[in-house]
Amino acid sequence: MELFRVVTLAEARRLLSRYWPLPGRQEVVLPLLAALGRELARPVVAQDDVPGFTRATMDGYAVRAVDTFGAGEREPVILHLVGEVAMGQPAKVTVGPGQAVAVATGSMIPAGADAVVMVENTEILAEGRVAVFKPVAPGQDLVRRGADARAGTRVLPAGRTLRPQDLGILASLGVTQATVYEPWRVGILATGNEIVPPDAEPAPGQVRDINSYTLAGLAGQCGAEVTLYGIAPDDLEALTARVRQAMSENHMVLLSGGSSVGTRDLTVQVLAGLGQPGLLFHGVAVRPGKPTVAAVAGDKMILGLPGHPVSAMVVFRILIEPLLRYGGYDHFLGKGTVAARLSRTITSTPGREDYIRVRLEAGPGGFLAVPVPGGSSMISSMVQADGLITVPLEEEGLEAGAQVEVKLF
Repeated sequence: MELFRVVTLAEARRLLSRYWPLPGRQEVVLPLLAALGRELARPVVAQDDVPGFTRATMDGYAVRAVDTFGAGEREPVILHLVGEVAMGQPAKVTVGPGQAVAVATGSMIPAGADAVVMVENTEILAEGRVAVFKPVAPGQDLVRRGADARAGTRVLPAGRTLRPQDLGILASLGVTQATVYEPWRVGILATGNEIVPPDAEPAPGQVRDINSYTLAGLAGQCGAEVTLYGIAPDDLEALTARVRQAMSENHMVLLSGGSSVGTRDLTVQVLAGLGQPGLLFHGVAVRPGKPTVAAVAGDKMILGLPGHPVSAMVVFRILIEPLLRYGGYDHFLGKGTVAARLSRTITSTPGREDYIRVRLEAGPGGFLAVPVPGGSSMISSMVQADGLITVPLEEEGLEAGAQVEVKLF
């Protein structure tokens, strides 16, 4: 493949989507709490109705709604109290015309009743009678049987990342274990003779490894299990060996550095020799992040990210995070965004998507998106930013005051 045969972001996503999700992930069965944040491997079908009975949502009286029509403060409807349903007990009484049964929040609604009158809108009279001062509609202040889930219906689809509320619906169904996928395993390898570990004192011309830690943090936030493979020198044989080791132990491998044109560009050579289907692209029409390379070998995905920290983080956000966090790009757009107005005019070059770091400030009528200065090698510009805005492929920039969507970090 020719170096820097640049593809658009949409094309890069389309190429990666051909192979994602990767095959071969193992299923595991976990207790509910341990399954939080994990991806369901199989759909969950309700075996019972939830709730299993129609229940009151207010303290008051179970009634036939039609019997309360016309009730008012001056002319209340008088009903006969024929019993009570205690919390946690079955309803053994039936509500007939002109009758009421006392219920508490969560009590079972007795047969014949179709609404609850709040106790605040009633008054107990002598001889077992209840005055109702406000009419109710059918279904008012009760939850019908099966409102949360009907027996036989799919409650959660396969692929859903379990949230706390999902654990709640599973618990309500009596499901105490969930079949989920193992986390995506991501290996991260820095490349380049100029890179040294963070605990080393850089010699002239050397820099400490930033990308391994930013990328590990980003992948970890997506629920991935991350392994760092250190720093590989600019040597074809050594780099190939390290990449193959990472591939053998992970689903996805991320390399940082070595993807730009130059005499020491080895990443493309390594990726091209890993196996079929091979290289997908080398170069994406975005800034920062143009010198990005991707390949698939068997059931492994390998991406070479730019060496500049900002570029590597931006590429992760727009290409890799949607795969790890959402399973693809279809449900990614619009996630974690806020609307804002651009504080000043920014320029761009048509033919590439430009990703601008911004911080959010409170402004008149909403948020202001304030561009953060700094080149793609300046990690501090990412620290100061709250998110990214996009200048579309065909635009020459955005005017001050333009409405923008900020993709939050």
